[in-house]
Amino acid sequence: MKPQTAQPTTAQTRAAFFNSVLGLVLFAAHLPAQQAKPLVIEMADGGVNQALQSIYIPVLLNAPFTAIVHTEWARPMPGGGNIVSVNQRRVARDTQGRIYEERWFLVPKGGGTESQMNLIQIADPAAHTLYNCFMLEKPHRCVLEDYAGTASAVYVPATGTTGPLPNNAGYRTHEDLGVRYVEGLDCTGTRDTTTWNIGAFGNDRSVVATREFWHSARIGINLISHVSGPHVGSQSFKVTDVNLAEPDPSLFQLPEGFVVVDHRRSAQPAP
Repeated sequence: MKPQTAQPTTAQTRAAFFNSVLGLVLFAAHLPAQQAKPLVIEMADGGVNQALQSIYIPVLLNAPFTAIVHTEWARPMPGGGNIVSVNQRRVARDTQGRIYEERWFLVPKGGGTESQMNLIQIADPAAHTLYNCFMLEKPHRCVLEDYAGTASAVYVPATGTTGPLPNNAGYRTHEDLGVRYVEGLDCTGTRDTTTWNIGAFGNDRSVVATREFWHSARIGINLISHVSGPHVGSQSFKVTDVNLAEPDPSLFQLPEGFVVVDHRRSAQPAP
């Protein structure tokens, strides 16, 4: 007859279980602590941050208008061809000289991408204020800044003169293009062509840059403008749908529900 094996009691079973759990805890305590995964940030060299400057709208009293500005920007690709971006935006100025401008994202020409309005700017020369209202940010806000434009200034188009550039850097040619009508307004045309000699700014060949515009003295802006050169590519601006009536006063009101953040120098605490 086989000898019988003594069976452990319930108390002995519990003691063995707790001893095994305690052993696992003590073993785990001697293991190295698991490190949290560090934040990984990818780095990349090179690149350029570019911002296209559109037409300039000066302060001018008693010269109201509303219009649409069309922009086309062509940047050359290595080996030939261009990357072309476009947008259009509404602008206005009232009798008091207040200026309203929309800013829309540039999108690929013919690419089917719909542009979005990302900024509204409202300038008041009498109050010396400029509101930049960011349309896509949340919470919505308008940043209030000082505005330096004044109705007491005389704003004239920047033009060059024919002659050599300083330090033998090159040569500039100024041309008066006469008068033509654009959007029913008589405009005076100007073209400045600058030829830069080799080495003028690190260039290994001569470079030509041009600036042509058709300026309306009636409303004080360029209705057609073309700028081209190695630093800017080719930029074209055209103003259409010009209406000389007083703009809708609601354009100069801040968008509803926007919070004003005051960044004026006068609003900043003294150091």
